[in-house]
Amino acid sequence: MSARSFRLAMLADAAQISALVNMAYRGEVSRQGWTTEADLLDGLRTTTEQVTDIIKNHHSIFILCLQDRAIVGSVCLEHQHNMVHVGMFVVRPNLQDSGIGKQLLTYAEDYAKQHFNSNRFVMHVISQRHALIDFYQRRGYQRTGVVEDFPVNAEMWQPKVAGLKLVQLVKVT
Repeated sequence: MSARSFRLAMLADAAQISALVNMAYRGEVSRQGWTTEADLLDGLRTTTEQVTDIIKNHHSIFILCLQDRAIVGSVCLEHQHNMVHVGMFVVRPNLQDSGIGKQLLTYAEDYAKQHFNSNRFVMHVISQRHALIDFYQRRGYQRTGVVEDFPVNAEMWQPKVAGLKLVQLVKVT
């Protein structure tokens, strides 16, 4: 097995992170993994500019997982009051189901506890993504009952199915 390491993203990583996030969520390449949204949405999930803005924000970070010095996973953590919002959590599609996601999520939660002094994690997942919700529940996340309409952003993405919703998941450690 190749050596894996973790580090915080730098501004120079923004284009690679954006490409990885879009590859993991949308398009044909995303179908190599099990976390694809390709049947639900067309378009982009993020842009290099959006990732750059997140990296510049002193309340947000991206944690990267590297394998042989190549970025193979990332997760965005946003410190908000007494909680950490977990988002844009991805693993390169052809490497999904190899343990990277579990390791990256554990590392991110440990980092947030140490550096943000928070043990409350919140995320939003498309309700139709049952396998992904199950993955998070196996990691201790629970449904809160909060359900929201999926955001409209016609410049970035187009829904392929009607009625997309986001469910909120929370973990307290």
